[in-house]
Amino acid sequence: MHNPQSSDTKVKETIVQLLSNLANPKEFNQYMTRFVEAGQTRFAVIKVGGSVLQNDLENLCSSLAFLERIGLFPIVIHGAGPQLNENLQKQGIESEFIDGQRVTSQAVLGIAKKTFVEQNLILANRLQAMGVKTASLTSGVFFAEPSEQKELGFVGDVTRIDLEPIDIAIKAGAIPILSSFSETESGQGLNINADVATNQLAIGLNPYKIIFLTGTGGLLNKKGDIISSVNLITDYDRLMQEDWLNGGMKLKIQQVAEILSQLPSTSSVSITKPSHLAKELFTHKGSGTLIRKGESIMTHDSVETIKKDKLQLLIEKSFNKKLADDYFETTEIHRAYITYCYRAAAVVTLKNGIPYLDKFVVADEAKGEGLGKVLWQKIKSEHSQLHWRAKANNPINGFYFSHCEGCIKDPEWNIFWYGMDDFEQVKQSAEQAKHHPVTLTQ
Repeated sequence: MHNPQSSDTKVKETIVQLLSNLANPKEFNQYMTRFVEAGQTRFAVIKVGGSVLQNDLENLCSSLAFLERIGLFPIVIHGAGPQLNENLQKQGIESEFIDGQRVTSQAVLGIAKKTFVEQNLILANRLQAMGVKTASLTSGVFFAEPSEQKELGFVGDVTRIDLEPIDIAIKAGAIPILSSFSETESGQGLNINADVATNQLAIGLNPYKIIFLTGTGGLLNKKGDIISSVNLITDYDRLMQEDWLNGGMKLKIQQVAEILSQLPSTSSVSITKPSHLAKELFTHKGSGTLIRKGESIMTHDSVETIKKDKLQLLIEKSFNKKLADDYFETTEIHRAYITYCYRAAAVVTLKNGIPYLDKFVVADEAKGEGLGKVLWQKIKSEHSQLHWRAKANNPINGFYFSHCEGCIKDPEWNIFWYGMDDFEQVKQSAEQAKHHPVTLTQ
């Protein structure tokens, strides 16, 4: 017999564990504020693959329970590909695909509908056993017309999404769980691809976050490591040309780019594992792959082309200090890299011919988007040598340590560098950095 108390205790333990993994209360509060401001029904769409339901149900439910306990109600949409393949095999029906889309005969359609309902209830029932209220929406949300590819059979192209059932569920304090199944206006059931359904739902709903939960936990590079962030403006063309990026991943990036092209710049898509969902949502570092439209980086060779008031505001808000009144008059800028919307910037000067990173800032509201990483890549691509300093208690010293080749510490400053092999050059540069005039004051 189910014991509600033991389940509740387990959920509480999971929540404590998830919160402890987040580590930084400031970051958690920043993201909570953003999510709450997005609106209760516009927080997040989470797509769950059928393989996740099959292999990682407990981590998925624990993470969803955590979100519900802190007052966030994601809209969950699930697939059931592996389960449908198994059920078709049991009936002696061979699975057939054209360009990655399932061919759905009348017989396949009936088994598909039954499979979607079963998987929806498995997820809903497990969450309810944890004390989480759910609403199973296996129909009445996605409306479609038969696909123009007649050879696909009973497959639909989404024409309309009814958001009312979702709104009713969330207002009642329930997590809506949607199946990727549609019907025509006259009631004929049609199969739809779960990723396509997620895309259409995201475009119709305009959520703050769009999340794909997968077994890999993100897009993988040629070494098999997770790519932490993708800035579509600067990375898309390069990624599409990479031989090591498999066809499935390229298709996923193309789909994400299509979604984000129709959403505000604040929207993003995350790909992660169920167990890492809280870390991906509530920390700057994240845990999977964060994909955003991004911002182009403008390069300035002179202070004359910089919007000084905007850059000053960015620097002062980021450091919570006042920039010296004569900063732009006394600082001889060698190169400044500033994102189009002035949400991240780097200012490089020259000291005895060696580039010095005078300022490196990312706006609080842009942290976690990967702008800092993109900015750093731009700097490094144009400077084979660099040195800079940061206060010993600077919160991004971890980032600096991971990108430097050496560091000299004194009580006030950490002095970093890369690209310098000559000890005398390092020593001279470190002394110059140490005594560089202070341009930020309380």
